[in-house]
Amino acid sequence: MEGIQVSVEKAGYQGDISIIKVGGYIDTTTSSELERALDSLLKAGIFRIIIDLGNVDYISSAGWGIFISEIKGIRERSGDLKLAKMIPDVYEVFELLEFHYILKAYDTVEQAIQDFDKEGGVSTFIEDSDEEEPEPVLDDEPVLTDLPEEMTGNEVEDKVREIALANPDWNAGQIAKALSSDESTIRVGKLTVWKMLRKMNLSSRNDRERALRSS
Repeated sequence: MEGIQVSVEKAGYQGDISIIKVGGYIDTTTSSELERALDSLLKAGIFRIIIDLGNVDYISSAGWGIFISEIKGIRERSGDLKLAKMIPDVYEVFELLEFHYILKAYDTVEQAIQDFDKEGGVSTFIEDSDEEEPEPVLDDEPVLTDLPEEMTGNEVEDKVREIALANPDWNAGQIAKALSSDESTIRVGKLTVWKMLRKMNLSSRNDRERALRSS
């Protein structure tokens, strides 16, 4: 697995926005370099930060944990941390883990900069309500849990395939929910379901329609 490349540059009308450009993989072995870059900005009093993920192919729980652990302190200082240019595979995991409720993502760095400039230095994510942000699950999910007796992992994959082909528009979370409500009551996490779909080349509606046509 490749390493990581990290660089920092300034942006914004007043040059008060920092962009951390990241390339490669963000996992347990490489995340410390990204964490150091982010820490150096925070220690310098810079709290308007964009993470350019355009060249990142994979982010593990350790990588996502860096963003989540810092966001509260950043927003308390009228700043924000925004993510930009995630490739489809990374963005899909971002949504599956429901981090879109906590972090804001943009298609381009320019959009993130414009949003900062519109905010005028005050984060729009600072809320007055007492409602807490959803607590993200950063630990890796178990592959399978609570399987019925005599049921194998391959049989679970077959069930996932069956549900996915019957419901091409469903996402991994909906399929996982259907599994748990099925007569067999298979409890499988949505990230695990997503991995199964990727393995079977059924992660998108187009993939499923193509599989149905060829069957």
